[in-house]
Amino acid sequence: MHKVAEPSILYFGTPVVLISTVNDNGTYNLAPISSIFWLGWRCIIGISALSKTTENLLRNKEGVLNLPSVEQAQHVNALALTTGSNPIPAGKLKKGYRYEPNKFELAGLTPVESHTIRTPRVLECPVQMEVVVEDVHSLADKYGDQRGRILTLELRVQRIHLDESIIMEGHPNRVDPDKWRPLIMSFQEFYGLGEKIHTSRLATIPETEYRTPDHDRARPTYHAAS
Repeated sequence: MHKVAEPSILYFGTPVVLISTVNDNGTYNLAPISSIFWLGWRCIIGISALSKTTENLLRNKEGVLNLPSVEQAQHVNALALTTGSNPIPAGKLKKGYRYEPNKFELAGLTPVESHTIRTPRVLECPVQMEVVVEDVHSLADKYGDQRGRILTLELRVQRIHLDESIIMEGHPNRVDPDKWRPLIMSFQEFYGLGEKIHTSRLATIPETEYRTPDHDRARPTYHAAS
């Protein structure tokens, strides 16, 4: 029997992503999020308008989406309740956040140079996506009590780096779902994926059928890191 309920959050299970960005003073910020989804080589993230990550993305128009596996759960957890914003936004202060300027060091993670942007990648994450900001929208913009608090950012992928351990044998451009074990956030707790439970008819469609013009747009990008 179903019952009417009012959960305060609706995180039924989404991948954890570490977003790396560059601060205005040239140092690096690193923040975990799990409000994200992909369509082709574009993705949408939902994020607080007051976060340091948002500030950096809007200013620099670039960042890296680093996807940790279950092996990096402790590194991700080390970043919990920290912010690169100083002073700390009131909402985060109420939740117990503290200011932390050295996110990579705190998490025990290693910044490495990107190919098309100045923002560093996270060496330890099996998946790293260099992205640029394409568009910005305000969530719940028609309601005065929510307007301007949460933004949705459309990001376009320019370069993808995959650890060879998760690449499908014989298919250099495919991730093997039997090898990839993403870190999942479900109602504020960490989980991983289990074994495949059933074959999928959708999987009979060649992945190349989902290719978009963004693949070609990504090719001319140059090595901008210095």
